[in-house]
Amino acid sequence: MTKAYLNWSSGKDAMLALHQLQQSQEISIQKLVTTVNADFNRVSMHGLPLELLEKQAESLQLPLHQIPLSGQVSMQTYNKAMQEHIELLKAEGFTHAVFGDIFLEDLKTYREEQLQKVEIQAVFPLWKKDTKSLLKEFIDLGYKAIVVCTNANYLDESFCGRMIDHDFVNDLPPNVDACGENGEFHTFVFDGPLFSFPVEFELGEKVLRDYAPSDEDDCHQEPQSWDHKFWYVDLLELN
Repeated sequence: MTKAYLNWSSGKDAMLALHQLQQSQEISIQKLVTTVNADFNRVSMHGLPLELLEKQAESLQLPLHQIPLSGQVSMQTYNKAMQEHIELLKAEGFTHAVFGDIFLEDLKTYREEQLQKVEIQAVFPLWKKDTKSLLKEFIDLGYKAIVVCTNANYLDESFCGRMIDHDFVNDLPPNVDACGENGEFHTFVFDGPLFSFPVEFELGEKVLRDYAPSDEDDCHQEPQSWDHKFWYVDLLELN
């Protein structure tokens, strides 16, 4: 059976990709791989404390490989760090990398090109599937997730900290993708069919953070066009 690692964001799309592959049994997911913000000890973009990430992996009964990166990492530094860690995973016998991406063509191409350099094959179980159907499937399967981050240009503070349920789907504005595939929101999954126990937490404070692009970043977009204001809700571990 194909040995693969899952690029694990701690959110719903990665969870659904894992669920579907576990059901098909064509690819064996044997490790979760997560990039973390080493400046704050939190999951990159999602802002999730590492203690909850580690509890999540423990409940899913999968080993966790963390890739620490600076919060202001440039693309050049990011690519170098990722290749170094992927080489380590390849040495462990991993041949495939799984992603929860759904329809962003440029991101898919980028991932495939980077992995080709180290002869790892990219797998996209959710690719081109209807995002509203995927989110409803996620809910109907019995998974539980909470919104931990919202792009302030698309969703106001009230959406941050909400549970992912059918009411949430119905309340999303027309310009927001049902799965937040354009980065409109990010989630933390804390219970469901593949969990051996629910990850317990309590809600902390909400904050609005404004991120300025790194001067070293070689993204082709003009900095003024970037979305850089995000609402976060802090999740506190319950012992």
